[in-house]
Amino acid sequence: MRITDIQRCEVRPGRLVEWTLSPATVAAATALPEDSRPPAYIQESHIRTAKCVREDGLFVPTWLGTAFDLPGPVDLEVLQGALRAWTVRHETLRSGFRWAGPAGNELRRFTLDAADVSLHQEEAGDFPDADELVRHLQDRFDTVADALRWPNLIYAAVVRDDGVSVYMAFDHSNVDAYSLSRIAAEVHELYTAGLAGTEPDSLAPAASYVDFCEIERADADAIDDRHAIVDRWRDFIRRCEGRLPSFPVDLGLEPGGPLPRQRMLCEPLADAAEAAAFEAYCRPYGGSLVGLLAATGLIVHEVGGHSMYRTVVPFHTRVKSRWNDSVGWYVGGAPIEIPVGPAAGFPDTLRAVRAELQANRSLARMPLARVLRLLGADFRPTSPDLYSIVSYVDARAVPGAERWAEQRAHSLLRVSYGDQVCVWVNRLHEGLWLASRYPDTDVAAKNLRVYVERLRDRIVSVAHDSLSAVS
Repeated sequence: MRITDIQRCEVRPGRLVEWTLSPATVAAATALPEDSRPPAYIQESHIRTAKCVREDGLFVPTWLGTAFDLPGPVDLEVLQGALRAWTVRHETLRSGFRWAGPAGNELRRFTLDAADVSLHQEEAGDFPDADELVRHLQDRFDTVADALRWPNLIYAAVVRDDGVSVYMAFDHSNVDAYSLSRIAAEVHELYTAGLAGTEPDSLAPAASYVDFCEIERADADAIDDRHAIVDRWRDFIRRCEGRLPSFPVDLGLEPGGPLPRQRMLCEPLADAAEAAAFEAYCRPYGGSLVGLLAATGLIVHEVGGHSMYRTVVPFHTRVKSRWNDSVGWYVGGAPIEIPVGPAAGFPDTLRAVRAELQANRSLARMPLARVLRLLGADFRPTSPDLYSIVSYVDARAVPGAERWAEQRAHSLLRVSYGDQVCVWVNRLHEGLWLASRYPDTDVAAKNLRVYVERLRDRIVSVAHDSLSAVS
């Protein structure tokens, strides 16, 4: 699924209908007792970061969303039923947090029973102008899908004679990119079953992210500051001069300056044949992720002059198959350090990346927020991103991926403020797709453009060499 923002996801005019959790649902939540299952460390870190940034006087929307089409004519009552059924299927979406404790600074969970969840529908009116519709949707998502409120999800449908475009936005605490990629297929199946008056064929009950949070947190709380994982992070952060790594090129930022606005960059990197050939070349070293990180390390050396590329690589934490169908934020990070001096070639760098990932990938299973707490490091969050990332996902095996182009399906990022560079590369059936958000400065725009062009050149060059060797 292509990652983009709402400005670039082909919004078309139509009649807008919106759904939020109903007043009765909100009232039921208000009366709920505490759920003993704690927040995940990543959830707590996200919410506390939002609170710190808000207290500094800046509203930084960080919602994620998805967009996809259903063919018409559309039965809105059946669609509402499908959206409700999908919502109650995933327990984290009917669970939230309150501030509690003696100082009012502790996060406590509450969770609704599925029977207490209903949606409230509102007609938002006709939007003949696509730009005005985009502005309205973004404003609504900013307001509702906010980390510091509950409910923090909202659904919308733009109705036209030929069908409907569905938009769904969530605070990041409840979803990750993989969760978003599964929504279109699940809602489509629920909607189709609703039209036929049957039960969906393939949707087995989904495991609860709330249960995962409890398990993961118990494991994380069992370690102390003498644990080997904590030692490895301590050494890594020390070599990063006491902080988590940024993207190692000039971004034109003033030290100590205000949090900058961001820009979005989205474009194809390679077609399907080139993506396959690049993967084939990199497979002996561990695959396309290794190739992407190796290429990035060499490019940032060329652009920034650093002899060591340090970064935190995101990995999913769905280590057991029971979590595969579950909506939640199943992401951890592993630190790597890659020598990229003047003498480093691509094969040597591939081998170095493979060795680092093999040695450190398991660190991603321990929440970084827990490690930082044990380190006693003063990482007062002032930005929604603790560090820069370069992420790779082969999304072709996600259920329904073969229909994404037909459904005009997208994963949506909110681009607002931030001083880090985040790069996502997805392998789709059509090839490799890159999305990035980065600080809105002329220097950052120039250097990100150089990075993307050289990354494309490296991928295409390796692919063509690989194809030539085969032919």
